[in-house]
Amino acid sequence: MSEKNDGANRDATKRSARERLQAERDRQKARDRRRRTLVVSAAVVGVLGLAAVVGLIAANTGKDGSGKAGPVVAPSGATGKDALAIRTGKDEAKSTLTVWEDVRCPACKAFEDQYRDTIHDLEAKGLLKVDYHLVTLIDGNMGGSGSLKGANAAACAQDAGKFAAYHDLLFQQQPEEVDDAYGKNARLLELAGQVDGLDTPAFRECVEDGTHNSWVGKAHEAFRAGNFRGTPTVLLNGKDIFSDKANPLTPQKLKEQVEAAAGASGGSGGKAGDATAGDGKAAGKESPSAGTKSGTASGATPGATPGAKATRASGSGSAGASKSPANSGPDGSAGN
Repeated sequence: MSEKNDGANRDATKRSARERLQAERDRQKARDRRRRTLVVSAAVVGVLGLAAVVGLIAANTGKDGSGKAGPVVAPSGATGKDALAIRTGKDEAKSTLTVWEDVRCPACKAFEDQYRDTIHDLEAKGLLKVDYHLVTLIDGNMGGSGSLKGANAAACAQDAGKFAAYHDLLFQQQPEEVDDAYGKNARLLELAGQVDGLDTPAFRECVEDGTHNSWVGKAHEAFRAGNFRGTPTVLLNGKDIFSDKANPLTPQKLKEQVEAAAGASGGSGGKAGDATAGDGKAAGKESPSAGTKSGTASGATPGATPGAKATRASGSGSAGASKSPANSGPDGSAGN
C-alpha cells in the first residue's frame, strides 16, 4: 500500500512540475506577444511622428526663410552670370568692383565701414559700378540662418529699388558674429523701417516667404565654385585687389586706380568735378539714413581693415571655421 502511495505521489509531483513548466512557458509566450505588440506599436507611432515632422518642415520651407527649396527667383535687375549679382552705380562706369560678402561677416563689415564713402563717391561721379554677391558662409560656420535671411531681405530691398540703403544699414547694424539676430524676420523688418519707403506689404511678404532664398543659395554655390579665399573677396575689373599683401589696398588707392582707369579710357567720368548735381542726389538717396556714420574716417590708417579678418571658406569649398572676434592683417587676408 505504501509503494502505491509513493508511486502516486511521484506521478503527482511530475505532473505538477510539468504543469508549472507549461504554465511558465505560456506566461513567457504571453510576455513575448505583448513585447512584439509594443514594439510594433512604437514603430508605427515613430513612423507617423516622422511623417508629421517631415510634413511640417515641407509646409514651412520658404516661409521662415530657413529652407532653400523652391524656384530660383532673382531680384529685380540682377545682373552677371546667372543673374547672381546686384549692381549699384551706373552701368556705363568704366570700372567694376565685384564684392562677395556675407551680412553676418565681421570682416565684411570692416571693409564696408572703411570703403563705403569712397565707393559711394566714385559711384556718384560715374566712375565705378559695384556688383554685390551675397553668400551664406557664416551660417555654415556658426549655425543659424541670418546670412540667408539677411541676404534674402537685401534682395527684397532690391525689388523695391532700395538695395543700397538697406545693404549699408545691414552692415552698420550688424550684430556680433555669434548672434544670429538676422535670423529673425522681425529684426530685418525693423531695420527696413529705417529706410524711407521700404517697409511695405510687398517687402514684408518677400521677407517672410523667403522669396529669394534659392537665389541666395545659388550665389553661395557660385562662391564655392570660384574657390575664393573667403569673405570679403573684392575684385576690381576682375583682379583681386583686397588680398595683395605686397600692395595693401586703401580707400585712396582704390580711388586712384578707378580714376586712372577712367582717365585711360577717355571716358566722360574721368574727372572728379564731372559729377552732376543730379548724380549727387541719387547717391545720397541710396545712402543709408539710419543716423549711423560710416566707419571710413579721414584719419584711418591706410590699408588697415579694423576689427576682423576675412572669413575663410574651407578647402572643400564648404563653410570653414570662423573665429570671432578676429584680427586681420592690413590687407584683410584670411587668417588661420
